[in-house]
Amino acid sequence: MQKEFADRIVKTMLNDDSIVGLAVGGSWLSNELDRYSDLDLILVTENRISGDPSKMLEYAGRFGNLLAGFTGEHVGEPRLLICLYEDPLLHVDIKFLVPDEFETRVENPVILYDPSRRLEHIINSSRASFPMPDYQWIEDRFWIWTHYVLTKIGRGEYFEAFDTISFIRMQVLGPLSLIKSGNLPKGVRKVEMLLSKSDLQRLKTSVPEYDRISLQKAIKHCAALYSSLRAELYPSTVQRREKAEVAVIFYMDQII
Repeated sequence: MQKEFADRIVKTMLNDDSIVGLAVGGSWLSNELDRYSDLDLILVTENRISGDPSKMLEYAGRFGNLLAGFTGEHVGEPRLLICLYEDPLLHVDIKFLVPDEFETRVENPVILYDPSRRLEHIINSSRASFPMPDYQWIEDRFWIWTHYVLTKIGRGEYFEAFDTISFIRMQVLGPLSLIKSGNLPKGVRKVEMLLSKSDLQRLKTSVPEYDRISLQKAIKHCAALYSSLRAELYPSTVQRREKAEVAVIFYMDQII
């Protein structure tokens, strides 16, 4: 379904001199496309389209029956247009770049359309680099986040506690667990398929129910799992916030 849709898009570009090329990333690269997969496209144009949502939507409208679309500021990527198409009903992400921006990438995409071979040249003359977590950045924040969760549980603000635990799982525990297993730190994407049974079970202990005792257990498991992952992954150059850790663990015991 996704490949048929991409083939139709390429046909719309054949006489469009404003388009340098089209590439695709995501599940396409690893041959993991299934009926639930998004289509992650990179559209490279001669002139900048990003920054003008109306132009981005106009281009996206050429590619199929566009039901709705919006830009990706919420994920820190305003150059991204997140689209929903019909016939087939398909989620398509289109990143609008100019050639110079195509050099900075987290992966080497598959080129679908490249009449002047400019995209091929850029890929061959530059390197993809996936951003890795900053361990010191995490350590500086983890115990403050943990204390915040405990105060929300103590006050009875369970939804806030629940959401912050989810944030910790997405930003810290998921990525570190994936690195431990030799994978890229893509949040919690596909942890069910990539982690060992034991590692997945440990991560599942961070998922609480809407219940005070369950939330308390979950944040305690988060702290234990973080400490274990930190011991395995962090180099000695990372400065541990030991005083904060001791104080928060003591506070955790009091609250629980």
